[in-house]
Parts: sequence; C-alpha cells; structure tokens
Amino acid sequence: MGISHCAILGAHPDVNLVAVCDSSSLVIEAFKKHSQFQCFTDYRKMISEMNLDAIVIASPTKFHAEMVHYALDHSLHVFCEKPFVLNPEDAEILAEKAEKKNLVNQVGYHNRFLGTFNEVKVLLQMNILGELYHFNGESYGPVVIREKGSTWRSQKGQGGGCLYDYASHTIDLIHFLLGPPTEVAGTQLKKIFSNDVEDAVYSSITLNNGLRGQLSVNWSDETHRKMNTQITILGKKGKIIADATEVKIFLKEANELLGLPKGWTVKYLTELTPNVDYYLRGEEYSSQIDHFIKCIKDLKTINKSSFRSASFTDQLISKLISDNK
Repeated sequence: MGISHCAILGAHPDVNLVAVCDSSSLVIEAFKKHSQFQCFTDYRKMISEMNLDAIVIASPTKFHAEMVHYALDHSLHVFCEKPFVLNPEDAEILAEKAEKKNLVNQVGYHNRFLGTFNEVKVLLQMNILGELYHFNGESYGPVVIREKGSTWRSQKGQGGGCLYDYASHTIDLIHFLLGPPTEVAGTQLKKIFSNDVEDAVYSSITLNNGLRGQLSVNWSDETHRKMNTQITILGKKGKIIADATEVKIFLKEANELLGLPKGWTVKYLTELTPNVDYYLRGEEYSSQIDHFIKCIKDLKTINKSSFRSASFTDQLISKLISDNK
C-alpha cells in the first residue's frame, strides 16, 4: 500500500511529497533513481531532518504503534494503514494523544469512503428498514490457497493472518454502518493452509445498541477473484445487501419519500461515487487521502476514520482472539 499512497499523494494538488522511508534497499534505490524525493531507511532520521506537516505510515502492523507515537511526539498529522495497532491499549493511548495535541489522525479503512457503503449509511439514518434485527458481515478472497513460504503476513507476531488483514475491514464496516461492536461469542479462528495464523474467522457479534449478527471472513476462498466484502442488514421493513459494486434494497412497502418502490431496487457504484482527481485501484483510495488532506487544511481533527474509531476494531480483535481460546 505504501507505493500506492505515494502515487496518490504525489498527484494531489495540495500536497508536496518530499520524502520516503523504507527498510528495503531495493525500494529506496528505485525511488532514488526515479524520483526527486529525499530517501531514508530510518523514519526517525527522516522526521528529524525534514520539515514535515504530515506522515503516512504503511509499514508492517507490528511497527505501527512505535511509529505513530514518534510522529505524534513530533506534532505530525498521521495517516496510518490498517489494522491500527496490535495492542488495544496502545490504540487508546494513541487516540488520546492525537486528540490532546489536536492532530489529524486517520486509519486506512477505505470501505468508509466507498459510495455504496455511504449510501447504505444514509438509508439507515433515514430508517428505511425500520427496526433492525440482524446483520451479516462477510469478506472472502484468494490470498492463501495453498501452503507456502513464510512472510510477515503469515506470522502472528508481525500482525499477519486473516483476522488482522481481512476481518479488520469487515469489523470496521459493521461499526461504521451499525455501531460499535462490543461482544463476541462462539468464535472460530480456523487454520486452513497457514501454520502460525488463521485463514478464516467466524463469530457472533453484539453491538453496543444490542443488535446481533454474524461475522464470516475467509482469505482462502478461491471462488472469489479478489477480496469481496459484503454486508447484509435485515429490518422489519426490508433488507439491504451491499458490496463494493452495488446496493440491493428490498422493501416490503414502497417508500415514496425516497422514490423507492415495493420490492427490489439496485443502485450501482458508478452512480454513487463522487469524482476524484487521481484514480488508482479504486476511487475510495484517493477519497480517503483527499479526506485526510482536507482535514489538515481545514484544521478539522474530527475524522471519518479516526484513531478513536479504529480502536474499537482493535478491541474487538482482542476479544475474538480470547474467545477462540
């Protein structure tokens, strides 16, 4: 993700990208050859020598906490890739530190910037489904479909595994649309092809408002070409099924206020997505960076995907791990 963020930031009209840092000599040599950026292999040295306003952290998750601490101590606005940190206590400390220092803070949960899921949020705020009674949050993809060599993504201590990499997205989406998840039950962290980490996550989740639903995530599912995240929400007046490409709405009775008929209506991403100046991988990746930069320009520290909101995901991940034991 670091290279993608670099490209998006480099094309942003309100950003002057001045420095990059990576522990890989191969990456740094490529930047030295093909860019005008100052290049570093030590983030502390980069921060101390460069006059920075903000930093994007896209390292292995194991290093997030120490890097974010250091950046905040040097009064930098911080965008940190997901998942936020491995220790939920660190998440609370970092959220509080950023808030006290009035620094913009954001975690890269890009589903919050997808037009389809934002449409679902608007529909739920308008109570289109009436009283909600159940939800399913799902993510599937073909990341690990056979036994293979070890990388940091396959090592539990490095923040690898389906729970941190895939399920964190699904948990955050549930939080964004329906409210903070607080309790788990019947959790299964299943190893399929991996030795040290789980390849699938299944659990029953309760939100702070009492709503209950299911979490089902599997990164060893080769029936999907790439990661697919979907949420299904059921209420007394109907049902919503949404993913990154469309929102399907079923209503028992027509909603004249919104112009929605009885039965099924489908809204597509193409009609729900605002334009972005630079496209790479998906509009949502540029949109989240646009939001981060706008918050800095407007001196607005209340962020759509803040450290505080990400801390709920870290807390629930810890509960899922404990419940599986």
